[in-house]
Amino acid sequence: MTRTEIWNAAYDNDTAPWVIGEPQPAIVALERTGALGGRILEPGCGAGEHTIALTRLGYDVLGVDLSPSAIDHARANAVAQGVPNVAFEVADAREFTERPDFAGTPPGSAPAFDTVVDSALFHVFGTEPEIRTAYVRNLHAVLKPGGVLHLLALSDAEPGFGPRISDRLIRESFSEGWELEDLHPTRYRGRVTPGVAEAAATLDVSPEGLVDVAAWQARIRRL
Repeated sequence: MTRTEIWNAAYDNDTAPWVIGEPQPAIVALERTGALGGRILEPGCGAGEHTIALTRLGYDVLGVDLSPSAIDHARANAVAQGVPNVAFEVADAREFTERPDFAGTPPGSAPAFDTVVDSALFHVFGTEPEIRTAYVRNLHAVLKPGGVLHLLALSDAEPGFGPRISDRLIRESFSEGWELEDLHPTRYRGRVTPGVAEAAATLDVSPEGLVDVAAWQARIRRL
């Protein structure tokens, strides 16, 4: 299966452990600090919970995902939540530089976004250095100078499930052209689905099938 087909299947079969029916608590808490502003991009928006919530609050935000099924799901989710004007697009986060409206082309025009909110996309590339490098390069291209990336990624500091990464990987990936302003441990809320049930067997799972696992939260400024 192609990468797109794999992601489509997760939404078509309702097996995505990251689809919890609400925004991540860590992202909700981040918004309440006033840290988000300007035009916002959410790459890997999935079911759209953050993009929907931020749009409802009056932010100018675009959610993109590689998976057409994810975007279909997100649009339906927005309508169901009574926020039909949410902006979603199918787009590959590894190829933002090919989008003139994202990356500020032709040369001399400004990149499109002031803020990026990455909730559980970066860690997917943890074992794929070439793709990870391309993704970071694309984020740099679409963020305005001084713009901020807010990153939420699964941590390898504790047992869990999914593609977990170290804080060192974050530090090393966002070195040249970036300033790491904050990096601290937090929690990521997931849903126990058949694909992660075995890995989640030793975790504290709620009666609703939800579990909070170790994560990293970072604030990274584009130089």
